[in-house]
Amino acid sequence: MPTTTPTDAAAEGRAGRAPYLPPATHPVRALVWALHLALPMLGLWLLLAKPDLNIVLQDNPGHFWLIAAVAGINLVLGLMISEASARRADARLLLVSLVFLSSAGFFLVHGLSTPGIVLGAPSHGFDLSHPVGLLVASAFAFTSALPLGDRAAETVLRRQIWLRGGLAALIIGWGIACLVPGLTPLSDSPPEGTGLGGLEWIGVALYVVAAAMMFQLHRSRPAVVLISLITAYALLAESLVAGLSHRNWHLSWWLWHVLLTTAFLFVAYSAYLQFRREGTSAGLFDSVALSATVRRIRADYEAALEELVGHLRRNQESRVPIANRLAGRFGLTESQVAVLDRAGEALANERELTDRLAALVEVGRQVRVGLPERELLAQSLDRVRQAYGDVRIRLVDDGRVTVNSREYGPKDFPEDRPIRLEGKVVHPLTVKGRLAGALEVPIGRTPQDEALAAMLAGQLSISLENVRLYSELETLFRQYMSPDVAQSLLADPQTAALGGELVELTALFADLKGFTGFSERVAPGEIVEMLNRYHTAAVPIVLGNGGTIVQFVGDALLALFNAPARQSDHALAAARAGLAMQEAAEEIAAGMPGYPRFRIGINTGEALVGNIGSPELRGFNAMGDCVNVAARLEGIADPGSVVIGQSTLDLIGPRARTRSLGPLNLKGKERPVHAHVLSGLS
Repeated sequence: MPTTTPTDAAAEGRAGRAPYLPPATHPVRALVWALHLALPMLGLWLLLAKPDLNIVLQDNPGHFWLIAAVAGINLVLGLMISEASARRADARLLLVSLVFLSSAGFFLVHGLSTPGIVLGAPSHGFDLSHPVGLLVASAFAFTSALPLGDRAAETVLRRQIWLRGGLAALIIGWGIACLVPGLTPLSDSPPEGTGLGGLEWIGVALYVVAAAMMFQLHRSRPAVVLISLITAYALLAESLVAGLSHRNWHLSWWLWHVLLTTAFLFVAYSAYLQFRREGTSAGLFDSVALSATVRRIRADYEAALEELVGHLRRNQESRVPIANRLAGRFGLTESQVAVLDRAGEALANERELTDRLAALVEVGRQVRVGLPERELLAQSLDRVRQAYGDVRIRLVDDGRVTVNSREYGPKDFPEDRPIRLEGKVVHPLTVKGRLAGALEVPIGRTPQDEALAAMLAGQLSISLENVRLYSELETLFRQYMSPDVAQSLLADPQTAALGGELVELTALFADLKGFTGFSERVAPGEIVEMLNRYHTAAVPIVLGNGGTIVQFVGDALLALFNAPARQSDHALAAARAGLAMQEAAEEIAAGMPGYPRFRIGINTGEALVGNIGSPELRGFNAMGDCVNVAARLEGIADPGSVVIGQSTLDLIGPRARTRSLGPLNLKGKERPVHAHVLSGLS
């Protein structure tokens, strides 16, 4: 398949290397190329400056056959490029084909106008067919080199019938006018020096500009056919210049015939070389096409590769039909089909390997704190099946694991080796050295596939063990500390480091008024039962309002709001929790006469929050004046009431229904503290 390789000079420069130059644009080769183009003009100057060298060589039959051969080469090239234009639906290829077809037509008329072939004497048509043909071709050459946009290209393709028909009509009309004696002055004998009155220079300019624009295209899309087309345009421009001498049959006159022949033979030979290299004519002129066509061709090739890869991955044993279908679509040879087949197989294997490695990574990423193991396996199974095929995962139930109606136990996997069945391999999943489940995967085509399946089983075992460990840790942590603290420790153990940060929070202190007297009257078992009842009711209320319980001290508890989890309405949340706790406590106490009652103090302010203790034993807590004030407010509260500080009331605002206690002199405080009894929230 033909390919193009655009360069990135900027990226090369950034990497510290010299930018890549296509062969024709390499400074030394470009100089040699320019010298070769300059030599014909130097020879023309020498022939015109030295008339004695500009000898006459008249060979009418030889001239005819030379021009007929050039016209034939042009016709073949024009038809080939025209066919490529139709296959690719490309406007530039269409215009380039018209360059060769117009040249072929007018050169054939020039050859037939050779004296002694159709007409017995020289004619205007004999002298003018060559420059007129090159002038018409120059217009197509210039247009073909333009960077046509989508709309312009569509317009050219839509009018290709008119372009081809108009060109054919022009050539036929010109031939009739030149070859039918007496019909037009073109069949009459011309005076010496017949020409187009300087219009040839327009053609020269158009060829030069077209060659320059094609050269810019070649820099980004180096190709043999492109550089040959650039050379042909340059030689055609020189042919027009050489024809201006109008010295028929002299060496200077034969020079433009040589230039014509060289130009078109060069294009034909370049196409032949590319055909020899690629073994097909399907993409000979793709490098000349418009950028949009090149992108479309690349997309077609990529789609073909994807189709081949997909077919290989679905059914390794039936490659031939898809390869033949691609060969028919792109005109590939048998050797190219074989190369494509091998490349597709290698790409399929690489894609499969990449997918399976990505699945392994994804299985590891899916392990999350608190994720149930069955949910983990379900998520893993969805991703793994995309890469490994029909995979099955089962967990142990009552010491046995059942996969596809087959039961397996620990003794079925000696030394954790897998079991090979018909078309399947069953790998054990182990947790702490014990069988926890089984993984069934299709047998791979290569040892690498089997190694990847073993890696998958290992990764799933690790993931399953991690999930169970996380579950155990989470259950243990949540039973001994607030969920927010436990979650933080599980996610990042560094959060257990000693130290803290200054945070604005709301502290809630609660204890049971009359607990000491109650303890003296009842047995220890009843004390524990009473505390568990109250705490069982209070803890969900605190947690449900976003609070963190940091201490249980006998009958008292301390809860923080806005630490460690942040809350924008922490004062309101604490007040809501305090009222709900009193309501729940009243329901408990109503059925148990003699039970003590909760009293609650709430205050807001800054406190140092973090881990306090020693390297061997530490706890999450808060220290600061606001916490001390909350404890003092709880101490003055009546049983069944909630007392809040002024700072808490300021944050709650008018929603709080309160009764002021006025300024209070609290223990340890030099200044009075304003406090309020909270009775409800609107």
